[in-house]
Amino acid sequence: MTQTSLGRIAIVGSGAVGSYYGGMLAHSGRDVHFLMRADLGTVMTNGLTIHTGGRTIRVPAKAHATTAEIGPCDLVIIALKATANAALDDIIPPLLNAGTVLVTLQNGLGNEEYLAQRWGAERVMGALCFVCLNRTAPGEVTHIDHGTISIGEFRRPPSRRTELLTEAFRSVGIEAKAVDDLVAERWRKLVWNVPFNGLSIAARATVADVLADDALCAEARGLMSDVLDGARALGHPLPDEFADFQLERSASMGAYRPSSMIDWEAGRAVEVEAIWGEPLRQGRAAGTAMPRLALLHALLRRLTR
Repeated sequence: MTQTSLGRIAIVGSGAVGSYYGGMLAHSGRDVHFLMRADLGTVMTNGLTIHTGGRTIRVPAKAHATTAEIGPCDLVIIALKATANAALDDIIPPLLNAGTVLVTLQNGLGNEEYLAQRWGAERVMGALCFVCLNRTAPGEVTHIDHGTISIGEFRRPPSRRTELLTEAFRSVGIEAKAVDDLVAERWRKLVWNVPFNGLSIAARATVADVLADDALCAEARGLMSDVLDGARALGHPLPDEFADFQLERSASMGAYRPSSMIDWEAGRAVEVEAIWGEPLRQGRAAGTAMPRLALLHALLRRLTR
């Protein structure tokens, strides 16, 4: 990834999130290569289909079965679930050149650290997506609402490469911003992910269900308060009003089924430790009790095992 170009791009984890953001970059003419599993044949034949903003975009995507087929890239965007991180030890090495940048779009805490320990902190960036997406058919993604992406460096201030990636997403109509503090941004996303992804499983509730039920909405607000307490104890001064903002912006999502709910109903692994366990451990280590999060974490561990 040079100072003037993103170069050759690999998308690792071509589900809804990877296919949408990678597909939009490919639609703009960038050299994007997708690691595919179940959808490989469909995408090789028909490309990707993205429904967004009342239009349908068809992207002739470059799909591959292995990263060895893709070869070294300048930018690797990782959209696998955090539960699959162990697989990265085999997936990532064929994609590396001397200056390859690794950007994780994964949920929760600990993903940048995982990458940095293995391939060097200087390579690592993170991005937080606030978006409602569903994979609606093989090779097909429907963008329902929102779409913001916040991009930051791992333990460093924004750089020219941060600006390049931000500008690339903006060029295809995605609201993107560079952030100074990537960890604080992760806690901001947890303010939404902890209650809505968690209650979608524990209460079998869509976003609309949570907002329409007084007891569930109060519980969501309480979980948000726990997350805010944890963030502040760790030096990220998020205001109480941020919880109200997250509740308000959720109203337009309707009966959206969060990704954790979809994974759980399909019998797939849920990111219990990345989204609920690690924030709880870090918050408690900093001196906050986080009782609602502790209970939700315990429930989710039982429900998903």
